[in-house]
Order: sequence, then structure tokens, then C-alpha cells
Amino acid sequence: MPSTASAEKPPQLIRAIGRFSFAALVVNCIIGSGIFGLPSVIAALVGRASVPAVLMAGAAMAIIIACFAEVASRFRDTGGPYLYVRSAFGRLLGIEVAWLVWFVRLTACAANVNLFAIYLAEFWRPATRPIPRFVILTALVGVLALTNFRGVRIGTRVNNVFTAAKLSALAFVCLIGSYFLISTHRLVPAAAAGLPPHGWPEAMVLLIFAYGGFEAALISTGEVRDPRRDTVFGLFAGLITCTIIYALVQWVVVGMLRDPGHSSRPLADVAGIVLGRAGASLVAVGALASIYGYLSGNMLATPRMTFALSEGGDFPHLFGAVHSRFHTPYVSIFIFALLVWIFAFFGSFAGNATLSAGARLFYYALVCAALPVLRRKEGSNGIPADAGFRLPAGTLFAALGVVICLAILTRVDFSNSLLLVSVIVLGYVNWLVVRKRTA
Repeated sequence: MPSTASAEKPPQLIRAIGRFSFAALVVNCIIGSGIFGLPSVIAALVGRASVPAVLMAGAAMAIIIACFAEVASRFRDTGGPYLYVRSAFGRLLGIEVAWLVWFVRLTACAANVNLFAIYLAEFWRPATRPIPRFVILTALVGVLALTNFRGVRIGTRVNNVFTAAKLSALAFVCLIGSYFLISTHRLVPAAAAGLPPHGWPEAMVLLIFAYGGFEAALISTGEVRDPRRDTVFGLFAGLITCTIIYALVQWVVVGMLRDPGHSSRPLADVAGIVLGRAGASLVAVGALASIYGYLSGNMLATPRMTFALSEGGDFPHLFGAVHSRFHTPYVSIFIFALLVWIFAFFGSFAGNATLSAGARLFYYALVCAALPVLRRKEGSNGIPADAGFRLPAGTLFAALGVVICLAILTRVDFSNSLLLVSVIVLGYVNWLVVRKRTA
């Protein structure tokens, strides 16, 4: 006969995300709508040298991701950067990181929801009018929220399907572009001349941010089957996949377009050269799949942040509620979905670069710095005595990661950072309220 304690045990999250599904989640959290316009911006800054720039940014991000990989391999619970920083540096910084990660993902999702309506207008012009836009935004966010409410397995399947659709669309552009360049003997683009000397720093900043977003996938570690190994595989597999895609797309764009720096729709223009109007339409469909995949990945992962805060005693218990049948943090899911809908409907946050830039670099640097601290704390304060992955020369990589983040921070414009300051203040108030509370 079961004991009273076991009979009253509250429902728990289930581990249903395998290593390949986690890798797909990483890809979906990195590649959003930006890839359909960013190549022309990078080409305008560094011209034909933009392909090496993409690879250099990927190498820089590999240092940061390598630090994340070791740190993540020490933990099995939900929370991602919040959990890592809290364990290394204490409650205050952990809460600040949680607020920044959660709010960056919230505003990014809201911006992409708006972009979905804009891309849909390519096929149905009324999509951007008030009433149709209201219906589209509501259906888009509502379906994703309900899907993830009904179980992490369903949410993972949806994420996998749209990762495949996104990569297929991008692979299509890369294949037709590569065929064109090979058949016309234009494998190596001509070197650009007269580029501004400030182009390289700006291009590297934009590309580092293009590789960002992987940290959202780590929030859902509590539902990964073997988190101490699968997170490491997923991070590196996701980075390699995104680097290959970014480099091929950039090569095709600068090789095929006569003036790639002035194209507002570079991938559609590439497809249009080879296949005409039908090719451009296919790229628009690919953009819709990419945006929807990005949203599905974030809807799966980001609500787990408020769940983790609740588990750590840093948020109201309501956010930690798990559905008895579907084993999902349903309150956190629906609150996140509601806020995404509100932010998307009442404004566009795509231009809020300061929040995204400053916040990401702040918690990237903290997680890199946490690597040597967690090594010193091994076997105490609930930190395992060994990591699932140990980075060779880890202290050196951690220092390099911090230097990279600080160097990029010097290029960020903080003149309009009121929203960023507001989020930091909210995090501090959160800490004041809970600082004496136990988990």
C-alpha cells in the first residue's frame, strides 16, 4: 500500500527531450527571422569579406558556448543561466540574470510574432490590418501555448518539425545559390574595396548577436533525458549547424547579388535570380516557417524560467505549478504566452537592440566567469563533484569569454537604456522581497 507521502507527491516535470531534439531546440532558439535580412547588413559593412567575418564570429561564440557547455553539464534542474549564476555568485545575481534572460526572450518573441504577420502579408495583404492582425496574433500565440500546455513531448515534436522546415528552406537557398555560383565559375567573390574602417567591429557585434539565443534552450534542462551529456552535444551540434548555414547563406548572397549591401530581401533575391518569382515566394514561406520555429522553441523553453524561479524560492509558488495530467508548468506557459501577445499587439520591440545587447553580454560574461568558480565549489552546495564535460584549459577559455563579452560591450550604445535599467531594478526589488526566503 503506498505511503501518504508518495500518494501526495505533487506532479513533476518529465524528461522527454532527447539529445537530437535538444540540438534542434538550440538551432530554433538561435535562427529566427534575422537570417533573411542580416546577410545584406553584414555585406554592407565588410563587403566580400563577410564570409570570413561569419566564421570568425562563430569561432568567438564557440569560446563562450564551450564555457556554457561545461557549466551546464554540472546541473540537472530547470533554470539555465539563472541556476548557474545563482550557484556561483549568489541569489542577487541569479535573479538579475533570470529577469534579463526572460525579458530578452519575451521581447524577441513579440517582435517575431509581428514579423510573422508582416511576412504573411506577402500572400494575404490584409494580414497587417487591425482586425486580421488581431486574429493572426491570437491564433499564433494561442496554438503554441496550447501545444506546449499539453505536454513537453508534443511541444518537442512541433519544435523538431519546424526546425526541419526551417533548415530545409535555408538549405534550398544554399543549394540553388551554390549551383549557380559553381556553374558560372564564381566560387570566390571579388575582394571589396573602399570599405569603412569601422565596418569590421560593427559587423562582428551583429554576428555575435546572430549566434545568440542558445541560452534559452538551456532553461529546459529539467526536461532533458540526460542533461549532463545531452546539453553539451546539443550546444556544439547547434553551433556547428548554425555556423555552416550562416556561412553558406552569406557566401551565396555576396557571390550572386550585384549589390548585396543594398538588398532588403537578400535570400528572396537570390532565389529570384535562379527561379524567378516562384523562388522568392518559396523563400517567403521559408521565412514563415523559420519565425514559427523560433517561436515554438522559445515557447517550449522560456516559460521554464519563471518555473525555475519559483522552484528556487525566488518567485510566487503559483509559477511552479505543474499540471497533474500533462506534467507541464502550465501557469508559467500561459502567463508568458499572454505577455508575448500583449507586447506583440500593442507595440513592436524589434528595434530594442540595447536591451538585447547589454543583457546578453552581461549574463554571457557571468556564465563564463562561473566556470572556474564552480570548479572550486565542486562537491559543495549541491554542485556535483565532477562535470559531465570538462573543458581543457577551462580557466583560460573562461577568461577569453569574459574578454570577448567586455570588448563587444564597448560597442553597445547605452544612451537609450531605460528599459534595461527598469528590468535590472525589477530584479533587485525581487531579491529584496525574497532574500531571506528558503527554496
